[in-house]
Order: sequence, then C-alpha cells, then structure tokens
Amino acid sequence: MGVELATGKAGFAEMEDVNFSDSELIYHVRDALRLVPLGDTDNYNQLIGVMHHTERLTPGEVALLVTSLKALSGAVSYIDIVHHWSLLSSIFGMSMWNYGPDVMDALVELIISLAASSGKYVDSCLHMLVSNFMPPPSFLELLKHPHGIARKDQVLYHVHSALRDIADLVPLAPLKLQDIITQRMPNIFTKEPLIVLYAENMLRLESGALGEVIGSMMLIAVVDRLIDLDVEIGWDEILQDDSSKGIFEMELEDVEGTADDTEKDSDELPIECLSRKNFAGNIVAEKLDSLMVLTFEHLNSCIEGGRLIQVFETLLQSFQKTVLTAYKSKFAQFVMFYACSLDPENCGVRFAKMLADIFMGIQSPLHRMSAVAYLASYLSRAKFLSASFVAIILERLVNWCFNYCQIQDGDINPEAHRVFYSGCQAIMYVLCFRMRSMICVPHLKSRLLLMPIETILKHPLNPLKVCLPSIVEEFLRQAKAARLFTVSETFVFNDLLESELSRAFGGMERLDMFFPFDPCLLKISDRFIRPNFVYWSLVRTSYDDDDEESSSDEDIAQNYVAGGNRENIADDEIAGSFEEHEIDLDEFDYSLNKMSITPKNSLKYRFGGELRRPMQMPSRIRPSTSPESL
Repeated sequence: MGVELATGKAGFAEMEDVNFSDSELIYHVRDALRLVPLGDTDNYNQLIGVMHHTERLTPGEVALLVTSLKALSGAVSYIDIVHHWSLLSSIFGMSMWNYGPDVMDALVELIISLAASSGKYVDSCLHMLVSNFMPPPSFLELLKHPHGIARKDQVLYHVHSALRDIADLVPLAPLKLQDIITQRMPNIFTKEPLIVLYAENMLRLESGALGEVIGSMMLIAVVDRLIDLDVEIGWDEILQDDSSKGIFEMELEDVEGTADDTEKDSDELPIECLSRKNFAGNIVAEKLDSLMVLTFEHLNSCIEGGRLIQVFETLLQSFQKTVLTAYKSKFAQFVMFYACSLDPENCGVRFAKMLADIFMGIQSPLHRMSAVAYLASYLSRAKFLSASFVAIILERLVNWCFNYCQIQDGDINPEAHRVFYSGCQAIMYVLCFRMRSMICVPHLKSRLLLMPIETILKHPLNPLKVCLPSIVEEFLRQAKAARLFTVSETFVFNDLLESELSRAFGGMERLDMFFPFDPCLLKISDRFIRPNFVYWSLVRTSYDDDDEESSSDEDIAQNYVAGGNRENIADDEIAGSFEEHEIDLDEFDYSLNKMSITPKNSLKYRFGGELRRPMQMPSRIRPSTSPESL
C-alpha cells in the first residue's frame, strides 16, 4: 500500500513529496534512527515534528501520523533510549484524548511494541497509559456532552486493551502497574471530574482481566481516597465542641422553623436546622459524594457479575485497616453498609460477625470500642437484617458482658472498664431500635427474656450511671412498656444531661457518642442507602400505642417497618422495604433527620427551676467525631 508523506505544513520540516510502501516507510524510519548517532538528524527531527503536531489535523496529517507511528512500531529495535530520548519523550507525552480512533490504534500498537521490545521501556509505557486515565484540563467541559463522552469511551477502551496486552507479554507488568496507579492517584484537591474518572479506571481494572492480580489493591486504594476526603470535611468552625452543652442540644430535633432559620449566624445555628442542604457548595463533600456513587455502582456491577462476595472480602480487609481506625470518618463506612444490603445473607451476616469478633477479641480497647459502636449502629439501622439475626448477635454481646460481670467485683470505674461499658451501651442502643420488633415475635421475646440483661444492669459496675443518659432513659422506658425488666425507669441523673461518667468512659475520642451509621447527609449517594435504612422517625417503639400525637406519613412508615400492631410477624416482613411508599425526597429530609425518641407529651426535666428539653436519643457524634453540618 502506498502512502504519500505530504509535508511543508507549519511545524514540519520541508522535503519533497514521496510515495512509500509500508515496508519502505519502515526502512526510511530505521535510517532516520540509525543516522542520529552519526550526527545526521534531519529526518529524525522531522519524525519528532510529526509526533508534536496535535491540533486540527487535516486528513493528510492524520495519515502521516498514523503511518509514522506504525513505521516506528516496526522499527522499535532501532530505538535507543539515549540517542532517541527526544523521540521517546514525544511519544510518551502524547495524549490519546487529542486524536481519533485511527491514531489511537497506531499509538497503542507502538506502546505495546516498545513495552515488549525491552524492559527499559515498560515503566514509561505504563506511565503513559495511566496518564491517559484523565483528559487534558481543556477537555473537561467536553465530558458534559455526548461527543466528549464518546471520546472518553474510545480512549479508555484503547488504554485498557493496551494494559491487558502488555500484561500478557510482560509478566511483571501488572505489579509495576499497581505501583504506578497508586503513586499517580489524584489527591483530594484534584477537580471532581478528574478524581472520579481516575477512580473509574481503577475500578474498571478491578473488574477486568487484571483484577485477579491487582484488583484488591485498586479497590483498597479507592476506599482509602474516600477516607482521605471524608476526614478532610470539617464542621468544627460551625459547631464548637462546647463542654458546657449537653449532648441533647447537639441533636437533630423537630424542625419547627422556616427556611429563614438556616440563615442565622453559624454560632447560633441549632442542630435541627442542619441537613444535607448544608453540604451545598462544599467541594470536598461533593467529590466524596460522587466518588461514593461510583463505588456503589461498581458494587452493583459486582453482584450482577456474581463477584460481590469475593470483592466484599477485600472491603472487609480495607475496613479493618483504615475505616475502623479512621478518626472523624463520617460517610465512607456506608460503602460497607451498601455492600451488605446487596447480599444480606452473606455479606450482611459476615460484617456483623466480624465486628462482634473484634469487640470480643484481644485488640486494643479503642479498636474494640469502635467495633462495638459500628456493630450497634449497624444492627439498629440495617433494615435488611432480620430480627432473628439481630437477636443472635445481641445475645453474644449480652453473654460477653455477663461473663465480664462474673469476674468483676469492683465499683464504677469508667476508664478501667470502658470496653464493658461500650458493650452495655451497644446492647441498650440496639434495643431502643429493635425491642418492638423482637417482642412482636413470641420466640424472640422469650429469647430476649432469657438474656441476663437485668443482671448486668444491676451489677455494682452500674452501667446505667455510665452510659449516655439519653440512651439509658429511652431503653428503660421501652423496657418498662414491654414489661421485660424490673429496673426502675425513674433514674436520677447528674445535673448535667451528659454525665461526667459517660464522658470518662468515652475518652478523648468520645467513643461513647460514636454512632457511625447515623443518616447519611450526602445528597446523591444517600439515595442508595435510604431504601435499606432504618430512620428513627420510622421506628415503632414499645410504648407507641400510648402516644397521641403522630403525623400520618410517619404512621404509615412506622407501621410498614415494624409491622403495625400485629402480634405475630415473620422476620422477613419486619425488614420490609420502605421503597414502596412514595414520599418526596426533599420533604423526607426532615423525617430522616428527626431523631427525637421522647414523644412531645413526655415528662420534661427541670434543673435549677429552668425548663430543659426532654432527653432524646443521641443521633450523632459530637462535632469532634461526626458531622452535623459543613
């Protein structure tokens, strides 16, 4: 086939028009490369000029570039890393985003040939391909249009095809690729489309032919970046950790005000006015939101491909190493929650058992306290977990706490027994959410009555005086209504709603106030969580039949989640989906954030003659460990 090398354009060296066959062109390029060490660089410089010409190529210029690249592919053995470094730099600096499919094909062919020809070029070839994970900054606007999306699909197809072929030809390439990808991963300050696109490529590798070798590292690296973004989100300037405030002044309550309330000065902003609207305009939160949506969609593809259990094992490893120990993690942990919701019988059960094992294991107290906080929040919030399974895990916690009491004869010591108190608080917290669903099932009610919970609570270690008063009060109120225990509901708390004992067992990390699966405030990714999430406003408590005030929308949701007033309910019915109820998502923001347990007509407490708000279920961590706003 004859190819005319038309030259004379700006940026090209002048030479006469010549017709070359493919083989003749290869010889021509070989001569150009061979003559460089001898000082003759005219044809070599022409070749470099072809590589540098990228903008508004005419059909003839495209043909010249394609044939030059193909000729170089047939002459790679003549390329010397020292004498031809300028040419190599030009090739490795080319962006496939600037070209059409023909040029991409020829460029990929050359990159593969270089990687296979010598070990000297493997790293550079991999770096070049990974650099094409993201487009040049000038291309970002085009990604919003069909033409840009089509170009993106073409580029990524060529990039991943080349990576796969190089891995087949060079056995060590996948491990080199793994290191290159993690090293080049964009930081948290990178623009949102770029960081999401880079992660998309990583997850594409995880599910592709190279996934068996580097897939787990790709997934772990993405989760690590979620954590990096998560902990970067700050709210301390809005809500100061004021020790003079009770936890109840920092909870989500009934939003009685108007939209104008949200325009108040941040120092005066009541916690009930904080919702996902506070995230609007927060760049870091928006990046995290988009990246979590990408991860959720990837998990969906994993279950469709029958790979979720395999991928979940990697997520468990990542969770134990980073998420469980991450200080101030607010949203990244919902990757685990969503994965569990996709396969409750396997992943959902596995996650709960792992958390219980960590709590009862020999790791550090902080690890164990964090694990049981995750466990309590997970058992309380996961709609997809049956009441029977929750009872099984709850019984493990109760038995551990009971055995602990059997070998302890001392008095209250929040610091020395902080793991024990965290276990007791977890038990009460879970029952605040799940007691009604258990007592509605006869065999579960019998099982619950046989648990030595009352013995634990009446032990001299006295967890009722150490755990968060709001949890204790709600638990006792429900226990009394259900006639489960004889522990008195009338418990005298300290003059501060948040007791010093509770503060002591939680420590500086305030793990006594750590409820990691509180409602997700990220606007887009929350839509994946919501159908399988138990909101407190939808929980049917053991005393609800006595309440006179309740909105119609909440009644519908409560009856659906808890099974109404039926006495005998199947476990799968208890975990029914809230998706069937058509509720406007914006209007539902209030419902999902309404965490007040104590009904409006409940007993109000007075201190120093001043009317105080009733005790309420703690909805969130203090601002030092969990967000209420941004």
